[in-house]
Amino acid sequence: MDLDKTSQQTVPSEYDEIKNLDLKNPALAGFLSWLIPGAGQYYQGRKAKAFLFFLCIVPMFVTGCVLGSSTETGWARNVYYSWRPEDKRLAFLAQACIGIAALPAGIQAIQVNSGSTPPFGKFMAPPQINDYDKTGVEPTTAKILTKLHYFIELGKFLTIIAGLMNLLVIFDAVDGPLVYRKEEEQNNEV
Repeated sequence: MDLDKTSQQTVPSEYDEIKNLDLKNPALAGFLSWLIPGAGQYYQGRKAKAFLFFLCIVPMFVTGCVLGSSTETGWARNVYYSWRPEDKRLAFLAQACIGIAALPAGIQAIQVNSGSTPPFGKFMAPPQINDYDKTGVEPTTAKILTKLHYFIELGKFLTIIAGLMNLLVIFDAVDGPLVYRKEEEQNNEV
């Protein structure tokens, strides 16, 4: 019995390996994961996890953008920032968690709100609220919804989910993997 107990003590458990994981600079890893999903894990040397996160999140965001697009309305019209009284986009807070992919929406909103022509055309630009509103980029919200039907909403939800999933990736980069320790292991250490 003593032999079994000592052999268990010399072999490190999965928890010990994860506990001793070098997260390098967690703040930088979190920023990199916000910028590009999985980049923080890649920086930390957890390359398999980095590729898994990237391959799950980025295609979901791109698919959502494609569903909110057409040649007539513009591309990715379901990802835009607006804080106008008639159009407060709380959804963009989640979409912005995707990082650099949502950056054009912020740039477009700043340009539209200042009265300038958006640099990327209709791409991720806030639409006009109605025909009388000239603070957005044509077409109006109603025309976009008429043209894209429920696809724009489905695309919006996919981009929101991708952003929220990337938020979990950021937490993983900053604090490392979440580990559940079995009760027996916790009692053995006491």
